[in-house]
Amino acid sequence: MAKTYRQYKFKFYLNMNHFIIIDEKPGEVHPHTWEFIISVISDQNEMTPFANIERKMDEIMERYQDRLLNECAPFDTIVPTVENAAKYFFGFIQDNIIQEGWILLMLELSETPTRSYVINALLNEETIWDEWYDAVSKKNQGPDEFDYD
Repeated sequence: MAKTYRQYKFKFYLNMNHFIIIDEKPGEVHPHTWEFIISVISDQNEMTPFANIERKMDEIMERYQDRLLNECAPFDTIVPTVENAAKYFFGFIQDNIIQEGWILLMLELSETPTRSYVINALLNEETIWDEWYDAVSKKNQGPDEFDYD
């Protein structure tokens, strides 16, 4: 019998401040309510354990809630643009939810209701999965570009 994959979409919100560095000058600290929309698949054939993924996402969000993103690793060394934040959070979220039987297909990160950046694993299938497998296999071998712990 072939496996059945089910796709779900979740939304999470995070209140976080940041500033951008342009021409080596820091801009003003400003707040955002960041919206995280994730599309995931699961091969769960029975009742879907929504609470597991929601708990994991709450743990991820708690680390950054009401914080200045520029003071949180890895954004203490890279500029916390929406693009850099999406790239980091895509890997961080995937590494955390895979343990619960979920695969992250897409992350849409919005810092305002009118601006979003999207990472879709299916659009860059050849390299995104290689990067993901490399990240998973290296997870306990030391830090890579982003240190998720």
